[in-house]
Amino acid sequence: MASGGSAGRDPYDEEAGGRRPLELDGRDAAAASSSDHRPGNAMPRYQVGSTKDDTSSRYAEGSQQPSTDDVRKSKSGSRYYTAFGVDLSPDNMAVAIVYFVQGVLGLARLAVSFYLKDDLHLNPAETAVVSGFSSLPWLIKPLYGFISDSIPLFGYRRRSYLFLSGLLGALSWSLMATVVSSKYSAASSILLGSLSVAFSDVVVDSMVVERARGESQSTSGSLQSLCWGSSAFGGIVSAYFSGSLVDTYGVRFVFGVTAFLPLMTSAVAVLVNEHRMPFGERTILLSGSGFVESSKQHVRQLWTSVKQPSIFLPTLFIFLWQATPQSDSAMFFFITNKLGFTPEFLGRVKLVTSIASLLGVGIYNYFLKEIPLRKIFLVTTIIGSALGMTQVLLVTGLNRQFGISDEWFSIGDSLIITVLSQASFMPVLVLAAKLCPPGMEATLFATLMSISNAGSVTGGLVGAGLTKVFGVTRDTFGNLPLLIVVCNLSSLLPLPLLGLLPEESGDTNNGETKHN
Repeated sequence: MASGGSAGRDPYDEEAGGRRPLELDGRDAAAASSSDHRPGNAMPRYQVGSTKDDTSSRYAEGSQQPSTDDVRKSKSGSRYYTAFGVDLSPDNMAVAIVYFVQGVLGLARLAVSFYLKDDLHLNPAETAVVSGFSSLPWLIKPLYGFISDSIPLFGYRRRSYLFLSGLLGALSWSLMATVVSSKYSAASSILLGSLSVAFSDVVVDSMVVERARGESQSTSGSLQSLCWGSSAFGGIVSAYFSGSLVDTYGVRFVFGVTAFLPLMTSAVAVLVNEHRMPFGERTILLSGSGFVESSKQHVRQLWTSVKQPSIFLPTLFIFLWQATPQSDSAMFFFITNKLGFTPEFLGRVKLVTSIASLLGVGIYNYFLKEIPLRKIFLVTTIIGSALGMTQVLLVTGLNRQFGISDEWFSIGDSLIITVLSQASFMPVLVLAAKLCPPGMEATLFATLMSISNAGSVTGGLVGAGLTKVFGVTRDTFGNLPLLIVVCNLSSLLPLPLLGLLPEESGDTNNGETKHN
């Protein structure tokens, strides 16, 4: 959105919900996030590195068995506390905390952005390429779903992988704090951190998709709101200090502090309600013939599901909607090199936009989750493209002619864009969850979100190419207004394909998704 991407994309930093993914430049990368690589956790518009867009998978086997949490609650008659209309059972708490970690990992987002720009002296196009490389783990999320379903570690399909994901994240940021000294080693370390977040994302989202399947769009929206609301809250917690710590102690110190945060993911593994698989059953599952047969079955089921028009066509739209180019990296260099925005100020912007992200989740949860998907995509994309043009005012200095300083204009602009960005990305997650047929939730949901993330990466790389074509560098910004206009107008290109989306209203709760 804003910078020329789709309306659901984080402007200068998702999985959007890319989280939603650990990505630099328009998605949660540079600092550890996504969701799905993409907004998911809508990030400040004027910084490189952002969205948890995406989100991920579920375990097909045994998904319909009542959990011990459900049994315990029915026996006692007690109710859990609720958030966004969702009971905070131990399983749901684990999901919320993992998403919170994805948001709080934003502590290092500015540090990574300034490290690439100032310490490694990369230009905007190179920064976007490093971002695309570090986002690769988000493109193969189906593989993680298959691994977690087929290869239980120590008898667990979820707990063990959550625990190991946290350790991997701690390792990646420890390397950034100590031995990383080149763009190649930095990209590799960020890649490890991205893998950590993506794998944990697959594990916890399995529980979300399990609960969302067969539910109305409204109920599915509540579950996704819990996830991304937790991520946004994590972003608020880390927001201000992400800039002030860089100013005061430097980027290496921030990387060192960030290394402790993924360990929270390891700790919450104990909250996951999962019975240990008997040793004999594990042996059969991991035997050569059993594993090969399981692999073939997964591939056949995945192909059978994906080739259905009711799944393939909406997925194609999501990819195209996310694949429009972005000018995020170029804007980050402009506001730091040309306008002189400091890390501390950008931290304040991030605080405002993290609060705005949480507001966007709330707006979707209470006002938009029952609105037909087509209408949400249409309206938010048009408004997002129009608002994205306001960057031209900042680049040309016209905002000062209206008596608005660069700082206040940036804060207000980012706040509005982030609210819209987060609210418009939520339907992507709801749609992906509802497209999954019974028995293929894990792998198919991961596949759908990987395709969405692939769109995000494509948009970033196309934006990097346009940045080079227009001659925008570290210190040359003459064609930046034209780049912004081209990127934002391109976000309107997928709108004629809205007919590919299912025609469904929010009050559908018959357990089946209606498709055109």
